[in-house]
Amino acid sequence: MDYDIKDISLAAKGKRRIEWAERDMPVLQHVRAKFVKEKPFLGKNLSACLHVTAETANLMRVLKAGGANVVLCASNPLSTQDDVAASLVADYEIPVYAIKGEDRDTFFKHLKATIALRPHLTMDDGADLVSTIHKDHTDLLKTLIGGTEETTTGVIRLRAMARDGALKMPIVAVNDAKTKNMFDNRYGTGQSTLDGIIRATDILIAGKCVVVAGYGWCGKGLAMRARGMGAEVIVTEIDTIKALEAAMDGFRVMKMVDAAKEGDLFCTVTGNRDIITKKHFALMKDGAMVCNSGHFDVEINLVDLKKMATGKPKEVRAFVEEYKVGGKRIYVLAQGRLVNLAAAEGHPASVMDMSFSTQALACEWMATQKTPLAPAVYDVPESMEKMIATLKLASMDIGIDVLTPEQKNYLESWQHGT
Repeated sequence: MDYDIKDISLAAKGKRRIEWAERDMPVLQHVRAKFVKEKPFLGKNLSACLHVTAETANLMRVLKAGGANVVLCASNPLSTQDDVAASLVADYEIPVYAIKGEDRDTFFKHLKATIALRPHLTMDDGADLVSTIHKDHTDLLKTLIGGTEETTTGVIRLRAMARDGALKMPIVAVNDAKTKNMFDNRYGTGQSTLDGIIRATDILIAGKCVVVAGYGWCGKGLAMRARGMGAEVIVTEIDTIKALEAAMDGFRVMKMVDAAKEGDLFCTVTGNRDIITKKHFALMKDGAMVCNSGHFDVEINLVDLKKMATGKPKEVRAFVEEYKVGGKRIYVLAQGRLVNLAAAEGHPASVMDMSFSTQALACEWMATQKTPLAPAVYDVPESMEKMIATLKLASMDIGIDVLTPEQKNYLESWQHGT
């Protein structure tokens, strides 16, 4: 078996981490039992480009249990847990191509190694796998059944491809499922981002002015958690409805150029580029900290910052670099990449339980269609979301009410009035 990881001797530690995460993923284990029985992926190759974490490892195990021939590479150069990668290779015989801190050339070499499997199905977190296939491996499109996309940024890219007529395979937008974005994006990103910031810096959040760029589900979760820890929170937005929502949620809302003067800590979660640029760096306080929890490292314009800075950046702590700009210091966390995965462990397993169950079942849905799906971006079927939510509630020992026949009739009728 071919693979490229940091150190196979880390496997024992990685296996303990994988098994610990499994305890908090009961819905995924339900899916596993179903896959073991039905083998929906028998004879199918599945290439995955995801964050190589303990939670992802459990997803890969479930897919393999369903009959898939699985290979995994990292979707971000800093998001790999090297011990987990080692365990996947040594204990579960799943080929992995991922090393934390890998350079750009290695990242794309690993990506191509997963494509060499000639996949029938893909799993993406950021659409790098699918876009590379469309650019450089178009021969594979003839045999691709479809793929799933896990993150907001990737869905944005894939919907753009579909609008342009460039998308040549079906994709399920897992990120847009309520069982994913309302929980993973909001509660997972909110908690794990602050976890990464605190691990990297050891700062006290209470009393700080925290600027959150973007008020989608990720921004909502981060703003909520920062306020809960005692921070004053400013939100920046481009969407009028989201800006109004943030204001009515009790946050200060302003342009980034104004927030730049006040913030102690900045975090971007927009899925867009150039959210913080030279005009903002120039206005920041001495000691301001800047980080990103969006998928790609383009939200903070580090090219601008490097041009403004005197000398080279200095690493003052793991995942913290100091830039000197006009007599003041600006700190960049995790090289502007995903701070929650680079400096911490990513989302807790209990929230990834729903996201990865949705991923697995969406792949099964595509693989078992009687008629091949046309190239397009598809939503997760509502029946699948309800099943996952039902299983999650049951695992939490939570019961909900059921409509009586009279209540159902009332809701479906127009004849009952005042």
